[in-house]
Parts: sequence; C-alpha cells; structure tokens
Amino acid sequence: MIKKLLLIFVGFMFAQSCFAVDIQELNIDFFKNFNDENLNCYIQQALDNNHDLKKAGHVVEQYRQQTKYSLGKELPSLSVSANYLGIKVPELDNFQLKDNAFILPFMASYEADFLLKNRDKTKSVKKSYEAAQFREKSVYLALLTDVATVYTNILQYDDLIEKQTEVLKNQQEILTRSNKKFERGVINSTELNNAKKMVETSKSNLEKLQKERETAMMQLAVLTGNSSSNIADMKVGDLDNFEYSGNIPEEISSDVIFARPDVKMAEANLEKAKIDVRVAKKEFFPRFNIVGVWAFNTIAPGTFFSWESSLAAILAGATQDIFKGGMKIANLKIQKAKYEELFEDYNQTNLDAVKEVNTALCIIKHDRKIEDNTKSELNYETANFQNAQKKLSRGVISDPEYLMEENKLINSQTNYTQAKTQRIVNYFTLYKAVGGQL
Repeated sequence: MIKKLLLIFVGFMFAQSCFAVDIQELNIDFFKNFNDENLNCYIQQALDNNHDLKKAGHVVEQYRQQTKYSLGKELPSLSVSANYLGIKVPELDNFQLKDNAFILPFMASYEADFLLKNRDKTKSVKKSYEAAQFREKSVYLALLTDVATVYTNILQYDDLIEKQTEVLKNQQEILTRSNKKFERGVINSTELNNAKKMVETSKSNLEKLQKERETAMMQLAVLTGNSSSNIADMKVGDLDNFEYSGNIPEEISSDVIFARPDVKMAEANLEKAKIDVRVAKKEFFPRFNIVGVWAFNTIAPGTFFSWESSLAAILAGATQDIFKGGMKIANLKIQKAKYEELFEDYNQTNLDAVKEVNTALCIIKHDRKIEDNTKSELNYETANFQNAQKKLSRGVISDPEYLMEENKLINSQTNYTQAKTQRIVNYFTLYKAVGGQL
C-alpha cells in the first residue's frame, strides 16, 4: 500500500506540465475581426517575442517548481553515507572489535502527516502557482490591448498627418495671396501677420503629429519585441478600411466578469490565505516522526552486508515544541490578519471588475453617439464646401475664402477621424475589461 502511495505521489510530481497561457482563452480572433493583416502580424509577433510575457512565464515556472518542492517534503526521505571509523576499545573475553572500520548507514525518515499539515502546505503553494498563472494571463491581455491601441493610434496619426499637410498647403497659399494684397495696399500688416501666424501654427501642428506617430511606432516596435531602429520597415494599414466587423454586446454576463484573471487571482490568493490559517492552527499540535536506521559495518565479525555485521533501529514518537506558544499564537494572528486583508482585496477586485466593464460599455455607447454627431457635422460641412465650390466657379468668393472653407471641411474630417479612433480604442478597453471574452 505504501509503495502504491509513493508511486502516486511521484507520478503527480512529474505529471504536472509547465503552465502556458492557452491562446484560445485570449480570443485572438477578436483582433482578426478588424480585417487588418498588419495588426494580426504584430499581435503574433508580440506573443512570440515580447520579453514581459517571457518574464511572466518564468515566474509561473518558479511557482510550479515550488509546488513540486513542497510536495517532495511530504514524501519519506532516504539517505546513505559512507564513513571511516578509527577507535580504541578495551579487549573483552571472547569478544574483540576492530580498531579500524568502515560504516555504511542507510537512514529513512518520515513525518507522519496525521493532521494533514504538510498536505495543506503543499495546497497553499499550489494556490500561489494558480495565482501566478492568472497573473500571467493578465499580462497577455494587457499586452495585446496595448499593441492594438498603439497600432490604431498610428493609423489615426497617418490620417491626421495627411489632412494637416493639406491644411498647411492651403495656409501657405493664403499667405502667398496675402503677400500680394499687402504689396498692393489691400490689407494691412496685422492681417498679413495673422496669415503668417496661421502658417507657423499649421507647421507646429504637423510636427506634433509626426512626433506622436514616430513615438507610437517605436512603442509598437518594443511591444512586438523588435528594435525601435527598424520602424522604417514596419508596415501599417489604412484607417478608412479599419473597422470592427463583429458585434459589441450591450451588456456583459456576470459570469464573464468574475472569470477575469485578476478576479481569479484574488480568489486564489484568498484561498491560499485560508489554508495558511489552517496550517498555523495545526502548528500547535505535536509532530509525529518515524526514523529508521540500518547500518552495515566492518567492526563486528561477519561479512560486510550480512545480518551479523549490521545495526538496525527504528524510532517513532511525537515531538512538541516548548516555550514557543507565543510565537505560534503570533503567527496565527498574522495569518488571520492576512486573510482579512485578502478578503477585502477580493471584494474590492470584484467591485473594480464590475465598474471597469460597465464603464467600458458606457463609454462605447456614448462614443457611438459622438461619432454619429461628428459624422452629421461632417456631412453639413461637406455640403457647405460644395456650395463654396459653386460660389468660386461663379466668382462670388475669392480663392482665399474658398481655401478657408476647405480647411473647415478638413477640420471636420479630423474630428471624425478622432471620434472613430476613440470608439475603436475603447473596443480594446472592453476586450481587456472582460478578460478577452468578447
């Protein structure tokens, strides 16, 4: 029976596979719904190359090995040592011992876990292992969200840079015409300076957008495990074709919310603390130890591995600490206080999880309305620009006035681009808030 139990324990130790996040649980297909091959490529690169993911995996491996280490303490230990012995003993009638000897003792020890204290210690370590697994999944979700968010912002910057370039071109044309008017005395120096100021403002705005885009490209390179010096070779898509083809739910099931990795991690930590309290209580009881020794020697007559030349002993008993009651009481109170701390942390994590999901849903709902309103404004501005084209063809307005109307249209297009980007980015926020279960 004991042999079977040992085989079960050993098999359990070696049967544990190294934990790795199941890609299916991350719902990578969510990002494929944007129909952008570049985004899919960067998502895969991040999964393969990101160093934070690899670091989180090594942390999980540490806890996995700690679980094996703790489980090994539950098993009996067997040791052997080779010793040389040189002694001087008195001579006795009909009995003589050698003064040079070789001793080979086999020693076995086992703490009988009648109270299952050691088993609880292993369960506690295993809960830490589970918490590390959920922490690793949180790292994966945060990384994928960051990659998608940065990529979307890059698409936005590309679109805004293109529009701002048109604005700058129009402002420079207005300045050219203003210079001619000033030379003819049609406008004063204040109007000319205002035209010059608008050109400089447009240049600054363009530089800011280019700076933000380059910064975002370097951030994307680091997230995907690439060198930031290679951003010139990184490809991106087009914001006009970047849209989510799936359905965003109006509400989220509570089962999805409470399956978030941070909630599960807080739950695992709480369960570990509960086990630690149980272990602290069992520390007040005696330890039951069994020690066995079988030593072969060359002191006594007989061959080395014979029964006549061996010494065997077995010791079984209970061990109780003395004068450590205060320490054990303090340890119990520490574990109870830690349990209460983690209990409050678990409750707060649940509240935060519900808040984050509801906030993301609320923001997306309003983002859609804002985008619709911005789209309507753009339609009105488009109609105004078409009227300006007609007026220009009839000679009713001047070229500078026409260019100003075009800039108004570009400004409305910019507002729509920003509204669309904000909505899509908040899709990624919701993806992270629900633990990828969209």
